[in-house]
Amino acid sequence: MNNSSVPRRSVLRTLALAVSLVGSAMPAWDTTAFAAEPETYALTITHLDRTGSRTADYATTVTGISGPGAGESVQPHDASGTTTVRLPKGRYLLDSFLTTGDGADGMDWIVQPRLDLDRDTTVTVDARTTAPVDVRPPDRTAGFLHGGMFVEVTHGGATRFINQVIATPNLRVAHLGPAAESGSVKQWYDAHWTTETTGYALGYTFTGTRALTGLTRRPSPKDLATLQIRGAARPGTAGTASIDLTPSTGVTVGVTQKLTTPGTATYLVTPERGTWDITYWAPAAPGAATNRYSANGIAVRAGATTTYSFDNAVFGPDLTGRPGVVRDGDGLAVEVPLLADGDGHVPSAPSYDAASTTLHRNGMLVGTQSGAPGRAEFTVPPGRATYRVTSTVNRNGAPGTATGVTASWTFTSGTTTGPTPVPVSAVRFSPALSPTGTAVANATLRIPVTVQGAAEDGRIRSLAVSVSVDSGASWTRVPVERGAVTIRNPHAGTGVSLRAELTDTGGNTLTQTIVDAYRTQ
Repeated sequence: MNNSSVPRRSVLRTLALAVSLVGSAMPAWDTTAFAAEPETYALTITHLDRTGSRTADYATTVTGISGPGAGESVQPHDASGTTTVRLPKGRYLLDSFLTTGDGADGMDWIVQPRLDLDRDTTVTVDARTTAPVDVRPPDRTAGFLHGGMFVEVTHGGATRFINQVIATPNLRVAHLGPAAESGSVKQWYDAHWTTETTGYALGYTFTGTRALTGLTRRPSPKDLATLQIRGAARPGTAGTASIDLTPSTGVTVGVTQKLTTPGTATYLVTPERGTWDITYWAPAAPGAATNRYSANGIAVRAGATTTYSFDNAVFGPDLTGRPGVVRDGDGLAVEVPLLADGDGHVPSAPSYDAASTTLHRNGMLVGTQSGAPGRAEFTVPPGRATYRVTSTVNRNGAPGTATGVTASWTFTSGTTTGPTPVPVSAVRFSPALSPTGTAVANATLRIPVTVQGAAEDGRIRSLAVSVSVDSGASWTRVPVERGAVTIRNPHAGTGVSLRAELTDTGGNTLTQTIVDAYRTQ
């Protein structure tokens, strides 16, 4: 598994914020501004290394949570190991990062989530109080990539974040000071490991009154969930894809992997970390925009395998999570992805040669717009009328690349007082295809047929499916039985086209055509 040891910038969704909270970029207080304040107190911090001696090898941050210093941050330092700073009365979060100067020895991170400054106070940060973070995958041959420990403290309606991102597994941690309020301290740890064939994403979360003092987790294979990420390679698209895998929630670090397509990346992940997000960058032709797909909030279960495929046929319209067409007053907006991949993932920048959307009102042309596939905006006369919207996208390529996709909807619509979905539908074809978008020639193939949008959930008056083996020059009707059609594939190297004609119970219609939906091999 060819993993990068540096996570993509996009994967560190909110990490930049966390780094700014603990880094030198935070504004330090001008403590002279508090000199006249009656309620400022001396905070003295002494730092001890693992031998119990004072050390200058530390970075300590004190962040205000409540009181006059809320939201501010200071990083006092003195080479003697003891430093003093005057701060206003209030609740603070203190964290201190100590090193030995030898990277092999690791580092110590001590967190005091509750520091109530209401008098002159002395705090001792002692590396001898820490315990190791020992989180490792079951495969002893796995190598450590990177990881991070994160702490979120909430008090009085305010939340503060701190973190440490680590390049070695040698981290020791400890809680300091009194316990905070129940449930006010949330802490999590993410670590990524890899072998030649498998990645490990190990993450754990904790909520309570104290920061962690050490952490030990040695999951067995049965404790982990398997997440497979498949990258397809349609004709002319083989190359190197890129994958980002990250937990869905919280400040985090993720992992980035290069994947030669067609290919499969396998990860073992911890269900305890919650759901997971995948971002997939398909191989791009020279000079072409990078095409990105996303799958977010993926639930996993220990002992189970979840598979996600990207950039494979059958490409076509998809209405998952969107109305498709919206009427707002006398404006009509069309937004239907025409080239969602076979698993329904919507591409950020699909390759195409030409795309247009045309609108008719009561049989009269309103207008035609060219540009992004399935996207257009029109202004229409007020009042109720019958409309026909036709969106088309064409792209050159071998069969199996959806060389032409057309969706034509009819519906009745009148002026609205706000954004109102228009009743449109889409049909998804989901045959089991190879990673190159092919099916076995001269063999029987079952193609599941799924209806989305206005006609789903039993609101279908009629549905007819047809197949073509001559790029749409002629069509043959095939019966829809138990949610699928069954066809006999033609000889090898032939593109198979699919058409759906649908009427819902409200009388709205759809005619949808995918030319060269897949090819035979």
